[in-house]
Amino acid sequence: MIHLRAYMAIGALTLGGCTGEANRTDTFPPLKEVRIAFRANDESPDTTRRLAAYEALMARATGLPVKVFQSSDYNGIIQAMASNQVDMATMAGSSYANLDAQVGDKARPILTAREAEGGTGYYSAIIVRADSPYRTLADLRGRSIGYVDFNSTSGYLYPRERMRAEGLDPDAYFSKTGFAGGHTQAVMALENGQFDAAVVQMSGGTPQTGFTTGALYTLARRGVVDIKAFRVVWTVGPVPNAAIVVRTDRPQAFIDEVRGAMASLPYDEPDLWPNIGQLDGSAFTAVDRSHYAEVIKLRDDDLAQRRGGRP
Repeated sequence: MIHLRAYMAIGALTLGGCTGEANRTDTFPPLKEVRIAFRANDESPDTTRRLAAYEALMARATGLPVKVFQSSDYNGIIQAMASNQVDMATMAGSSYANLDAQVGDKARPILTAREAEGGTGYYSAIIVRADSPYRTLADLRGRSIGYVDFNSTSGYLYPRERMRAEGLDPDAYFSKTGFAGGHTQAVMALENGQFDAAVVQMSGGTPQTGFTTGALYTLARRGVVDIKAFRVVWTVGPVPNAAIVVRTDRPQAFIDEVRGAMASLPYDEPDLWPNIGQLDGSAFTAVDRSHYAEVIKLRDDDLAQRRGGRP
């Protein structure tokens, strides 16, 4: 079972001048409400604001009551979609690859974020404490590392694939590995000395220009950690941005409304755009399964190698 917290938006109260009750039923006959799943592992104002923004947006776009479900882990979102508990979700590439393996074409990605510069990806980085002696991946041989989650693209799948491409066995290279449960938790585990290094997501830049967003930078802006207390020693990417994924057994009219509302959001409601965690100048762009083909293959390869005991 998915461990979720539900938020209920009553259509008559949130829609204002939008479609009335009768038209809501006529437009989407099989749906009485819209159920959306998000992964969020804290109660920060950013999380609360983002959930409320999505709730209000989907209520206006569909004319239906909306429930936004929050899961504290990746698998909760995957299983919510796989078991038909929700209609749509935001999912990282590896989570979608897991879902694809379970349900195939019963779910598909329809949109992903495109940055102002045209990119549709972010980066995975290995960070260490700045007061440690570690400055390269080679320095971490025989040390401990904290991954994010088995279903994390940047926090597990991509860095392990790159290590293998460089001739390293990620299961033997480190003396200890573990899962922190989230990017924020990975930073805090490193801060608290649980690991010698941690894998986290970084975006808002490149390895050459430096980064501005990601769990480390969010925690620093909130005053929880000092950004100068950490050092990036290795990066991999770009990793395909997370997708908005829908169940394909929903009415096509509903899927089209979702796609249209999200794609037009930065232009029609620019004040709402940052409230769903998007950067200035970015927008949503259409994608399909092929956009995540590499992630799907990497996940399949990683499973096969671990099950077969091969590096």
